[in-house]
Amino acid sequence: MNRILPASALFLITAVTAFAAEVPSPPTMVDSAAAAVAPKASKLVEPHLHIARSNIPGHARIALTFDACMGQADERILSTLVRERIPATIFVTARWLKRNPAAVAVFLQNPDLFELENHGENHIPAVDTPTLIYGIASAGSPQAVKQEVEGGAAAMAAAGIPAPRWFRGSTAKYDLSAIGEIRAMGYRIAGYSVNGDGGSLLGAVITEKRIASAKDGDVVISHINQPTHAAGEGVAKALVDLKAKGTEFVRLEDVEDTGDDKTTE
Repeated sequence: MNRILPASALFLITAVTAFAAEVPSPPTMVDSAAAAVAPKASKLVEPHLHIARSNIPGHARIALTFDACMGQADERILSTLVRERIPATIFVTARWLKRNPAAVAVFLQNPDLFELENHGENHIPAVDTPTLIYGIASAGSPQAVKQEVEGGAAAMAAAGIPAPRWFRGSTAKYDLSAIGEIRAMGYRIAGYSVNGDGGSLLGAVITEKRIASAKDGDVVISHINQPTHAAGEGVAKALVDLKAKGTEFVRLEDVEDTGDDKTTE
């Protein structure tokens, strides 16, 4: 037989039900595990680097640096550097070295032009906490940062390349603790002051303008591993433009430099 509840009892039941709906359920073991491996926020820096200026009007001094991350050598750039006798510093990964023995041979045959430096083993950002940078997972621990650096150096030694003194990590971003770890390993860390090709993703015209606008004391970063990208055409043209202006090209090993975030101190 149905009974009508007193108003006070009905109110109590309604209040308890509403309260229960608002209280979050305790996390499950799966939720806790996911939280434990989720990327953590890190304070990242993208260091600048400048070289000593020539201070000679009409004869700017700049350092060209190229990252050889993965993929194939960009012959448009490499042939221009060799033909025009333009010095440059090339940052190579172990992965790139394995795929490009012919380009490595060209580098080694022209020691007056090319300084080869360490870009890491597997092109992993040198950040010692878990995070994502441009969608790339960081090394994630001090041990992994060390492996990225040492693995790159070991591959260079195996290819007959002199021991590197500079390191540039994937994405050129770091956290401050990783910078300290890499410096303790004996490396200077190569920032830059002009982003020439936007990670090789810019068009030829804007790439040419960016690099050709480099000023006395600038360090330019571009890529020499994307032969199918339009940016490479712009890089090659800009090199000729700069040479015609009387630019003095130097490698990082040739001049004094200044980097922020304690990357060269």
